Amino acid sequence: MGKKLYVGNLSYTVDSNQLTDLFAQVGSVESANVIMDRDSGRSKGFGFIEMSADNEAQAAITKFNGTDLGGRAMNVSEAKPQAPRADGPRGGGFKSRQY
Repeated sequence: MGKKLYVGNLSYTVDSNQLTDLFAQVGSVESANVIMDRDSGRSKGFGFIEMSADNEAQAAITKFNGTDLGGRAMNVSEAKPQAPRADGPRGGGFKSRQY
């Protein structure tokens, strides 16, 4: 079972293929995904890499954390599970009142 890594502080020009090519230097990359903004289609500046083995993931963290890519120092760490979301609509919207 592989390990999923969080890659933050990415330049907005970095894409998933670049991450795959870079992380392939330390092992087999099962998947690479730069997170894109739904509305603008632009990168959000972070992504996720899944390495095929735990030792490869650790090697990637050691080698690439703090390394410059596209003019920015990447933050590479083990990905944490996504926090559960509350049910129902998200706050902040206009609610009409009946008087």
